[in-house]
Amino acid sequence: MKRLLWTIPFLLLIATAGAISRPPSASASGAGSAGAAGPQGFGAALDMDYCYDYLSPFGSWIDLDPYGYVWCPRHMGYRWRPYADGHWIWTDYGWTWLSDYDWGWMPFHYGRWGWDDDCGWFWVPGTVWGPAWVTWRWSDLYLGWAPIPPGLEFRAGMDFDALFMGIPYDFWVFVGCAHFMDRDVRRYVLPYERNGMIVGHTAARNDYGFRGGRMVNQGIDVGTIRRLTRHDVLRYRLADTERPGEGRVVGNDAQFYRPSFREQPGVRPKEFLERNQARRELAPAKVFEPERRVPAPAPETAVRKRQAQERTLLNQSQSQERKTVDRQRSEEARKIRDQAAKAKVQQDYQQRMAEQQKQHQAEKQQMNERHKRDADQVRRSGQERKPTPPPPPPKKK
Repeated sequence: MKRLLWTIPFLLLIATAGAISRPPSASASGAGSAGAAGPQGFGAALDMDYCYDYLSPFGSWIDLDPYGYVWCPRHMGYRWRPYADGHWIWTDYGWTWLSDYDWGWMPFHYGRWGWDDDCGWFWVPGTVWGPAWVTWRWSDLYLGWAPIPPGLEFRAGMDFDALFMGIPYDFWVFVGCAHFMDRDVRRYVLPYERNGMIVGHTAARNDYGFRGGRMVNQGIDVGTIRRLTRHDVLRYRLADTERPGEGRVVGNDAQFYRPSFREQPGVRPKEFLERNQARRELAPAKVFEPERRVPAPAPETAVRKRQAQERTLLNQSQSQERKTVDRQRSEEARKIRDQAAKAKVQQDYQQRMAEQQKQHQAEKQQMNERHKRDADQVRRSGQERKPTPPPPPPKKK
């Protein structure tokens, strides 16, 4: 069975804040308590057909059950995932994502992201603005976030930490704590293969709410972030801009384009793909799709470079974990006088190290296998893109 993000258990909830469904009955994705038309005072009020038209040059619209029309971005590079190209800032509405893309003001602040095995990451439109629709995990070594899936209603008293336990491991974006607030955070995102172990050694941390009709995502508290990153956390005030485009920081203001959106039952994109068509046209690009610029980077070179970065990150994070276990063992042993107790600490340490080494080796093997599959697919895609040379001219008699 194809794995869709909506198949995880929390979608049994009734999603009054769910995705825009196919006509004629559309509904908003996001926080239902803010109202279907979105908060007031955000600037221009736009119809949803603006959303369809604006994003069309940057991706493909797909008619995908059960959501209706969803959007898949193009030219995202190797193993792209949402909320990875950009950086975090702290604002008066919590942790706020500052995307590197001109179009990022829409898909990372309205609606929700989901996954489909055929089409890859897709975005379900919504009408309610939020600083970042993500859930959080943390430990003393790692900080991570994952997109909140479509179809989840926000309401007072909800146990968010329990609901988000079912998010698949490879949906998480994890970085070492020191890099959480880096401007180019994608350089430090750990390979997918590390996520299983990291999820098991991190705790969920979520703090959502609404203030003046606006969603607040405080996630991991500022004091914890200061301690883990060893950096001060500046606070910015949200401010509106009049034109769509990349968010930016100007002085003490974090400026975003935040219009309100009106629902339009029966409206659909001018051009869209059916699911089977999307499977044929989009699936090959989910591993790597070159950026649309001249000169375009050689796909094989770009993929090899990113894979080398992943190997370095994996080795560094595994080494840090081994050092942490060593340090914990040394600190514990120093506090113990009894020789039998010290021997027990050493025995437990050796067992932990053996289990950790086994897990680390499995992660390396899985990553190497994925790298080989991806490189083969990129190479095949490159061969398919090459134009067929014309036949040689006939020889003169």
